[in-house]
Amino acid sequence: MISKSGFTKLSISEFEEWIANLKVAKTILYLQQHHTWNPSYISFKNENHFELQLAMRDYHVNNHGWMEIGQHFTTFPDGSILTGRSLEHTPACIFGFNANAICIENLGNFDLGKDAMTAAHKETIVRMTAALCKKFSIPVNSQKIVYHHWFNLSTGERNNGTKNNKTCPGTNFFGGNKVADCEKNFLPLVAKSLGAAAPPAHVRVLKYAYVTADTLNIREDADAKSNKVKGRDAAILGSILRVYEIKNGWYKISSSDHHWVNASYTRDVKRYIVNAHVLNVRSGPGTNYPKVASLSENQEVFVTEEKNNWFKISSDNKWVKKEFLSIAK
Repeated sequence: MISKSGFTKLSISEFEEWIANLKVAKTILYLQQHHTWNPSYISFKNENHFELQLAMRDYHVNNHGWMEIGQHFTTFPDGSILTGRSLEHTPACIFGFNANAICIENLGNFDLGKDAMTAAHKETIVRMTAALCKKFSIPVNSQKIVYHHWFNLSTGERNNGTKNNKTCPGTNFFGGNKVADCEKNFLPLVAKSLGAAAPPAHVRVLKYAYVTADTLNIREDADAKSNKVKGRDAAILGSILRVYEIKNGWYKISSSDHHWVNASYTRDVKRYIVNAHVLNVRSGPGTNYPKVASLSENQEVFVTEEKNNWFKISSDNKWVKKEFLSIAK
């Protein structure tokens, strides 16, 4: 494990141990698979992992104006992994589908006739996906593990690659980039990698809470005088936290450790599922407001506010009609 320029390089075995022990406050529901397209394999020189990652970060910051690199992780042809954006931050990877997701960029161009994925790279992508599914209790299915190709670039609507879509993660990514390809060729490998791994013990989430402060310290006890938890980032504005226990105006946000946040810097939210085939997202609570995105059937969202039978589903004024959401069970 080597760290440089704000990134950490890990082998797949190191990653599996690291992610199993990492504490993440934010609720994770989805995994995204991407390919970088450029840089591709020809740019990889077996020792320039950090150079390539820095170049991607510079491009994202200077050309797109993002605050940091867009992805959470990058995988490389030799099977190595580099960390990117903090998991406490939303990725900048699929328009309209970034909330509560992890973005994995796989270095290479995996369109037909381009880069032939190495065996080491394949193993890392499969095992990494399995490790993340285990860590965050993500079901191995095509509703939760998604390809960029399945989303309209302009609206964010999931159309499974029928109109205005990138080829990402590549037309030959594990045999193809369609939903059927994923279900036939990729997901069975992930499920096999999970194998007999024991699923996490089920601990009931009492409710969900939305962080209203710019940063919210996580402490060792339900007391403002308690020490901040070492080695764990503060929760940030807009994060959705899982609440396992309530005590004296504090929320316990870890199922296994005594990690607490002051509830006065949060607002309770509820988890909903889209029950329409396509649901328009507008910039305000009414059809007179412009359409800014779309949601797909069975997509999950957290509702932060209700007004005139409309639900607000993010901190940046995105609203949907209440009747097209059903409470998640």
